[in-house]
Amino acid sequence: MSTTVWIILAGAAMTYLTRIGGHLVLSRFERVHPRIEAGLDAVPAAVLTTLVAPAAISAGPAELAALLVAGIVSLRSGLMPMFLAGAAVLIALRHFMG
Repeated sequence: MSTTVWIILAGAAMTYLTRIGGHLVLSRFERVHPRIEAGLDAVPAAVLTTLVAPAAISAGPAELAALLVAGIVSLRSGLMPMFLAGAAVLIALRHFMG
């Protein structure tokens, strides 16, 4: 097998182990402390912020418009419509703005 395949397999294994590891650790407890639960509830927002913030800071007008549209759509509907609306706006603006 090529090196690329081994890297992909190792990455997949490590991703799986980190995801299942958290579940295994938390399943050992009967109750999770409210502070830990609050911290775990904040993880998705923190990850989203780390993905969106750099793009928003270094973005051009097309990217900012797509982020704005995706944010507005996310308030009214689910994840897939948000993604599709943001992608459609980004593709259209990049096409027309050059």
